[in-house]
Amino acid sequence: MMPEDQFFDSHCHIDFSEFDGNREVLLQQALNSGINKMLVPGITLEQSKHLLGSQLAKLKLPQLYYAIGLHPYFLSEHQTDHIEALEQLYILNRDKVVAIGECGIDSSISDIEKQKQIFIAHIHLANKYQLSLIVHHRQSHHLIAQAFKQNQPKFGGVIHAFSGSLQQAKTYIKMGFKIGVGGVITYQRAKKTRNTISQLPLKSLLLETDAPSMPISGMQGEINTPIALITIFEQLASLRDENKDEIAKQLYKNSLSTFNLN
Repeated sequence: MMPEDQFFDSHCHIDFSEFDGNREVLLQQALNSGINKMLVPGITLEQSKHLLGSQLAKLKLPQLYYAIGLHPYFLSEHQTDHIEALEQLYILNRDKVVAIGECGIDSSISDIEKQKQIFIAHIHLANKYQLSLIVHHRQSHHLIAQAFKQNQPKFGGVIHAFSGSLQQAKTYIKMGFKIGVGGVITYQRAKKTRNTISQLPLKSLLLETDAPSMPISGMQGEINTPIALITIFEQLASLRDENKDEIAKQLYKNSLSTFNLN
């Protein structure tokens, strides 16, 4: 890894309460490690509002970008008028919001029909404003593929925390999506995901931590932080044939293009 390499954590919940005691220190540490951009996703309407109105939105250590969305985990909180409210929130914060999400379908959460309706509404919102999507999945690739077939996303995005087959990854890539590469590849037992990531085009990958969740191998039970991005990068480089500098540069470029930040 060259000193001039720059990194983009494409999925980091740095606004969560786990970081209340040391947020600014962590942001500075990230910057010192070369992580000079992060994307912070929305998970509910209230959190998305808070995110854009908080002190965090005024910090530039590192440069922070935002997405707004309704995560399936919080399905019981989502109301029928929340998508419309998200749209108004975007209109008022165009300078800060670069994507729609975190949204998706999760088979561990009941009421799949409501999830589908909300997910499709996110796709329409992203298409309307020419934004990318940040897509959450859990045992739901078939449901997401079905939603995409009926409501094609026009501006791509990222399949967050990808775990699936090579064929599934290639299908998403053909639709204009990048594949989110996170801490799961640091686990030797995650052979299928590691093998898939090793075979995908470098132009189709993004780095992400999902901090404070998804701790890397050896840090189980601890709060994950954006600094783990460097370990994820090192692990990714070990799975690839390209040299580290080429990998770092391409990953950074991929993030900028995905969120239209070129």
